[in-house]
Amino acid sequence: MAAAYNPKAVESAWDAWWEKRGFFTPDAKAAQGSCESKRFVMVIPPPNVTGKLHLGHTLTGAIEDALTRWHRMCGNATLWVPGVDHAGIATQSIVERRLLKEQKLTRHDLGREEFLKHVWAWKEMNAGHIKKQLQRIAASVDWTRERFTMDDRCARAVEEAFIRFHDQGLIYRDNRLVNWCPYLRTALSDLEVDYEEIPGKTYVTIPGFDGKVEVGVLCEFKYMIKGSKDSLTVATTRLETMLGDTAVAVHPDDERYKAFHGKELVHPFFPDRKMVVVADTIVERDFGTGCVKITPAHDHNDFKTGQRHGLQQINIFSEDGSINELGGEFAGQHRFQARSTVEEALKKKGLWVDKKSHSMRLGFCSRSKDIIEPYLKPQWWMNCKNLADQSVKAVRNGDLKILPEFHHQTWYNWLENIQEWCISRQLWWGHRIPAYKVIKPAQKEEKWYTGKTAAEAAAKAEKDLGQKVEVEQDEDVLDTWFSSGLFPFSVFGWPDTEGNADFNSFFPTSLLETGHDILFFWVARMVMMSLGLTGKLPFHTVYLHAMVRDAHGRKMSKSLGNVIDPLEVIDGIDLENLHKKLYEGNLPDKEIEKAKKGQQADYPEGIPECGADALRFGLLAYTLQGRNVNLDINRVVGYRHFCNKVWNATRFGLMYFGNDFAFPGALRSDLPLAWEDRWILSRLSFCAQKTNESLEKYEFANATTATYSFFLYELCDVYLELLKPRFYGETTDEKILKDRGVARHILYVCLDWSMRLMHPLLPYLTEELYQRLPPSPTKCESITVAPFPTGVHAWRNEALEREMEVTSEIAKQFRSQKTSLGFSPGARPDAYIRHSDNDSRAQVEKLKNQISRMAGFGSIQVLDANAPDPHGTMRDVVNEKCLIYTKVEGLDLSGEKVKLQKKVTSAQKMVESYKQKMSVPGYEEKVPANVREQNTMKMQASQKELEELERALQSLEQAMNGK
Repeated sequence: MAAAYNPKAVESAWDAWWEKRGFFTPDAKAAQGSCESKRFVMVIPPPNVTGKLHLGHTLTGAIEDALTRWHRMCGNATLWVPGVDHAGIATQSIVERRLLKEQKLTRHDLGREEFLKHVWAWKEMNAGHIKKQLQRIAASVDWTRERFTMDDRCARAVEEAFIRFHDQGLIYRDNRLVNWCPYLRTALSDLEVDYEEIPGKTYVTIPGFDGKVEVGVLCEFKYMIKGSKDSLTVATTRLETMLGDTAVAVHPDDERYKAFHGKELVHPFFPDRKMVVVADTIVERDFGTGCVKITPAHDHNDFKTGQRHGLQQINIFSEDGSINELGGEFAGQHRFQARSTVEEALKKKGLWVDKKSHSMRLGFCSRSKDIIEPYLKPQWWMNCKNLADQSVKAVRNGDLKILPEFHHQTWYNWLENIQEWCISRQLWWGHRIPAYKVIKPAQKEEKWYTGKTAAEAAAKAEKDLGQKVEVEQDEDVLDTWFSSGLFPFSVFGWPDTEGNADFNSFFPTSLLETGHDILFFWVARMVMMSLGLTGKLPFHTVYLHAMVRDAHGRKMSKSLGNVIDPLEVIDGIDLENLHKKLYEGNLPDKEIEKAKKGQQADYPEGIPECGADALRFGLLAYTLQGRNVNLDINRVVGYRHFCNKVWNATRFGLMYFGNDFAFPGALRSDLPLAWEDRWILSRLSFCAQKTNESLEKYEFANATTATYSFFLYELCDVYLELLKPRFYGETTDEKILKDRGVARHILYVCLDWSMRLMHPLLPYLTEELYQRLPPSPTKCESITVAPFPTGVHAWRNEALEREMEVTSEIAKQFRSQKTSLGFSPGARPDAYIRHSDNDSRAQVEKLKNQISRMAGFGSIQVLDANAPDPHGTMRDVVNEKCLIYTKVEGLDLSGEKVKLQKKVTSAQKMVESYKQKMSVPGYEEKVPANVREQNTMKMQASQKELEELERALQSLEQAMNGK
């Protein structure tokens, strides 16, 4: 074995071997009929094909792989399905930006077919990198079942789902307001809109518009009553939309305006347009002037008001956000240019009143950051009410578990108030909607029919209309989340379930594990769509993990320079190459410079090589932090040191086996175990129990703590140290040789169990070391399929563990004193122990040889409670009942004396300060009783510390004088 752990060497080949041997590819027919407790199936949250995985994805991978490996080792039929998502808006946006940046072309310059070739090329490049990243972090997925949300199998499921929901009346077409992103020219769902609180007058920058946009202001202007000099003053935060106004609303009970009900108004720019005053309870009488302008085509509330009063709906925007031909003299202007020009025109007409700073909530496109506009456009919608109700019941009834449970209320709130889902997108990249419009013969109203092909849709239309027709497919594509919502069953070949071994063996799945940020985007939609299409829940448990942020608690952002590729942590990277990678994306030059500064501050020396195991272990160790994981790369470096310790300790332990050792497969019950053997088996069994409990409860940090603490603090620091004397020197003594044989068996069990317990957390390192263990009839071809240890009840010995606690506490204090006094590393001074408790003193007498070995001391004598301090020794305190004494003959203690004198002086000052504080005039009257009590306790503690230090100094001086 190499002298030191080298992650690159350890991690280079195992993944390819695992895949070649088929350890992660379960037989569907063999798994068929397995009870739920003996199977574990999970689909990966498919990462967007838009780019590379970051540390958030790596946390997902670490959690899911730990669970998958654990279940596989527990003997369950285990399947983890990988895949990537086509990510409609995100992918199209990135490819469009690259085209514009590199070739000065738009998608419209290329046309749909040619543009899609560019997107597919981008997909192939990035999907390959994502696969490589998953392989590097040891994700034990079944690559033979890998899926892409636009492959033929998934596309078949999407078509079937749309047609079935349409036939059921849940999917329908309607002309209503949508959230429109003018920059991307597409509709968005409510979940794709990011809302920001604007405190008052503010200027923002949006894509596609030169200059700043003024927001957070309330503009007031007047509408004149037709045929009179009277006017109504209205206020708006979106002045440009007044070009589409068709009414002014007032409250029916507002006495100020009752005389104007039904009166006509004059639109200043469209005098021939019919505008009226309508009475509607939507108006708040006490807000503003009590008059509200109504723009049915550009405001959600106004749209409903317009429907109630039969108002004309005038769409004044083009798809790109400019004013269209219905905007009169303002046609062709960008909507935010029109915001200014309309203001100037109103001033010229004497209708302008005022502009005030006003707090407001403003929606931005989550992808482009353009300001969202309510936009009237025919779209495909899905009614989710009934499916949402079923999804709520599933959690309330306990059929579906969501962990942690504090997410339940959020689940209920969203699903119980669910809105209609706009599922169509005006994109080219995605699943084209399987709906066809009748174009010949012409119809008075649009007629739409669904089908897998144009011929199938036409046949439906001809049957319905009784005549030959021509049809044309909708140009739009489906919302990405529609296809993602089918992922838990589309990957297994739904809807073709007859004789489908994969579907019948592996669906429903067992667990959905993901970040809590996509609880609605994805998790809720999977549950609803599975219930609607299969009649089953897609999984019985949802586990939502925390979000990964940087060490400062900031969200990962490319412009901050804190988005880290896991391969940069695994392989290491210098600062210069971190900077270079910023130029590979689509960041503007200004953002790149900002990101460089962030990288310089966080990683001045770059990122050292940590390896995949240390990265995974570090991420899992963070998972107790709740909703956010503030990841400090330096902690991951610390776990690289732990991996090195595991390597070196195993390498050291293997030397004790020799060339001919073979473990018989199990420990014999009649083995004459030493005290430390029985103790380490007890702790090993506890570690196995704790690790299983932690993984079962999704408490991954507790699993890392249990295995880390056992291996480092119990196996390495204690047991291996206690083994050294048992293996020291050549001998033919039968008794010693027999004891060594026992020790080898216990050591084998410790190393074997340790590797298997840590395997879900440190897969590469544990496979490497497991393969190097001596042979055994129970040893498996790979640790990935070796049984996971569950603990042995008979090994547990809590009385023995309490003995070790006493032993360890004393040995630790001896080692500390030995270091403090300046003994050479190989020195083994003699020592004494005094204990005031009779039972404990008897226990220490029994364990003094173990204490000697653990502390690296010579002979140890246990003193009577009232015996005088031994001559020529230095005293130290273990606890209030236990003192230790180390022989210091021949040592230069002058340096230690100086240190002690400083401590005594410091303690004297502390005691004196409390005395002065408590002796000031009026102390008893002025200081509250609880504070006086605290001061008294603190002074007593300081006094006690001073007395101990003075005794230690006296003991030192006596030792220096040879007394």
